[in-house]
Amino acid sequence: MSMLGNNPDRSVKFGNRWELVPVPFFSVYPLLYESCALSNQTMAEDKPWALISEVGEQGFIEEVTDIIKQHFNIICLRDFLQNPQQHGPKIQAILMWNTFPAAEPSLLSSLPSLKVVANGGVGIDHLDVPYITSLGVKVANTPGVVSVATADMAMGLLLASARKIVEGHQIAVDPKTTSIPQSLVGVEVTGSTLGIIGMGHIGYKIAQRSKGFDMKILYHNRHRRSVEDEQSVGASYCENMDDLLREADFVVLVVNLSPETKGLISHRELSLMKPTATLVNVSRGLVVDQDALVKALQSGEIRAAALDVTHPEPLPRDHPLLSLPNVLITPHVGTYTYATIKRTVQCMVDNAVAAVNGLPVPNEVKLK
Repeated sequence: MSMLGNNPDRSVKFGNRWELVPVPFFSVYPLLYESCALSNQTMAEDKPWALISEVGEQGFIEEVTDIIKQHFNIICLRDFLQNPQQHGPKIQAILMWNTFPAAEPSLLSSLPSLKVVANGGVGIDHLDVPYITSLGVKVANTPGVVSVATADMAMGLLLASARKIVEGHQIAVDPKTTSIPQSLVGVEVTGSTLGIIGMGHIGYKIAQRSKGFDMKILYHNRHRRSVEDEQSVGASYCENMDDLLREADFVVLVVNLSPETKGLISHRELSLMKPTATLVNVSRGLVVDQDALVKALQSGEIRAAALDVTHPEPLPRDHPLLSLPNVLITPHVGTYTYATIKRTVQCMVDNAVAAVNGLPVPNEVKLK
C-alpha cells in the first residue's frame, strides 16, 4: 500500500487548475523529503528562486547548499508541492540532482518564470531537451568536472575485479577463515591490453591512468583523437570496434547514452571478447544488453564484469546479476567525492545564474 493509503490519486494545484496526480507521481516525488527548513534560510529579495529535490538522502549534501544559497533562495520539492500556485511563479531555475526534481510536463507547466534546468552531471538521457527548450527554457549540464572522479572509479572497478579485492576482504574478515583459498588468484593488470570505447574527457583520463600500469591502450571513438593526444598516452585507434573487442583484456565503456549507443554491447559483441576479458561500464546501464551479459557471464564467454551503472538503478533484488560471483556492482557512485560534488554544484549554479541573468550559459545543451 502506498503512503497515500487507499487513494489512487491526489489533488495538486498547478497554476490556476487542480489536477488529480496518480500515486506514481508521489513515488517519484515522495512526501517524506526532508524539509528545506526555509525558516532557517535568510531570504533575499534580490535573489532568484531555485527548485531542488531535497537536502540529504537522495538530494544535495548539506555541505554544498551554501554554494547554492550564495546566488539563490531555494525551495525543496516537498515544500513546493504544498502550494504550487504560490511558489510556482517565482521559480526561475531547477537544480537537478540525481535526476530529481524530474522535469515532467506537469511540473514544468506550473513554473511560468522558469528559465533553466541545470543538470548535475554530463548525462541528459533523462531529459526531454526538445520539449524543455520549446518552452523557452534552457538546459545545461556539467561536462568536465566529473571526469577525474569517474576515471578513478573506472580504474578502481577494473583493479578490484582483476585482483578480487572485494572477495579478499570478505574472506579476510570472515571469522571462519583459516587459510587463503586459491579462488582469490586474480589476473595481472600491468602489461595487459585496455580497450576504451568512448574517448572523450573521461575516456582520456582513464587512458592517462592506465599508462601508469604499462597497459597497451586501444580506443574506439566517433572521431579519432589528435596524434598528439594519442602519443601522449600511447593509445592506438581502432576504427572498427570489433577489433578492439577481440584484443582487449579489459573493455571499458565510457559513452553517452543515445539511440546509437543503447544496447551497444549485446550477444554479438560479447561473443567477440576473450574468455579471459572483463567488461567495465561507467557510462549508462542501457548501453549494455543485461540479459546478454548475464548469459555471457554464466557461460564463461567472458571472465567478469564490473559495473557502476545498471538498468534500472537499483536492480530488482532478484536480478541474476546480483548473485553471480564474477560480477562487481557499485550503485552509480562514480562522481561521489566531496571535491567533485562541490565542483559540480558550482558549475550548476554558474549555468543557472547565467541563464537567469540572460547571459550565455557556459554549458548549455543545444539541439543538434
